[in-house]
Amino acid sequence: MDDFFGEGLETNQQKRKRKLEEIFDQSFESERRDFNQSLEQDVTVALIGDVNAGKSSTLNAILGREVATVGARPGETVRIDQVRQHPEDKVIFVDTPGLNDANTQNSEATWTYYQSADVILYFLNAAGTVLSETETKNFRKIYQHNQNVLIVVTKMDATDDVDTIVQHIAEKLPGPKIIPVSAREGTNIDRLRREVLDILKKFDKDNVFVRQMDPTVRGKIANNWIVGAGTAAGAIGAVPFPGADIIPLTSIQIGLMLKLSNLYERQLSKESAKELLVVTIVGNSGKTAFRQIAKLVPGYGAVIAAGVASTATLALGYGTKYVYENKLELTPEQLMGFVKRFRKKAEESSEETNE
Repeated sequence: MDDFFGEGLETNQQKRKRKLEEIFDQSFESERRDFNQSLEQDVTVALIGDVNAGKSSTLNAILGREVATVGARPGETVRIDQVRQHPEDKVIFVDTPGLNDANTQNSEATWTYYQSADVILYFLNAAGTVLSETETKNFRKIYQHNQNVLIVVTKMDATDDVDTIVQHIAEKLPGPKIIPVSAREGTNIDRLRREVLDILKKFDKDNVFVRQMDPTVRGKIANNWIVGAGTAAGAIGAVPFPGADIIPLTSIQIGLMLKLSNLYERQLSKESAKELLVVTIVGNSGKTAFRQIAKLVPGYGAVIAAGVASTATLALGYGTKYVYENKLELTPEQLMGFVKRFRKKAEESSEETNE
């Protein structure tokens, strides 16, 4: 009799799961289409500066592997190097011989790249003149045509007056970000890497670039993405309308999973992603429902909702990252174990912060 009356009736959890699957199908197709299109784009990173300014060694440090020749002497480099790891790669690193190279033809050829480059790294040597009249003139000409420029002050380990040097450059060349680095000691390389990715993100090209990174540095990139997604999820979760966050939150979480799978060179099918996301959210259905109810409480309720949405997204991201980094099979059961562990860790950290 119980089976007869129960047949055809959906529980609240089944209804939530069915609705989530419908939302997922729409969001996944849209996110995957945009993501795949982004992977088809070409990326050009131009390294511009005098010979021996540390261009090649800094590029190697950003990527965590050697892709460019280091140690050229003035007049020694006789060509512009277009560096690709593989012929089919979408990313080109244009390593120029320097604007003031002894070979005049080399210096003139560098100008053919800066207008179309997605990112320009303009190098100044802290151990040298730092900012000569020619360097100032050349930079202003470049910046007038392309403002996707980062000023990289190299060899900061060779001077004790970095702050004064940076202030001097900022006064002479206002506008772009100035990042002092030491490729030898690794100082500020993470910051420079983030700034490069932030510029490329404007063109939706950061997903192409990260595939050039050595696996040893990918974890830092993943952490930045996860924190960013958690922050965005928190902002959406704070919207004071019950149920209004479901679609945008799903898009954020799908986007994060696609980015992580690309970063770690793992396959993520639609069916697998759907199962992972649905199980993760429905498995925490009590908190999902609580998030919607909390929005009915003015002020404090929105803060609670934002915290839950952010924590859930952080847990999903860190759980996925852990599975990928440890080359484990990404199953719903496997992921749920890590999600619960990371969620507890995130909630404990949040409670300590609020005390």
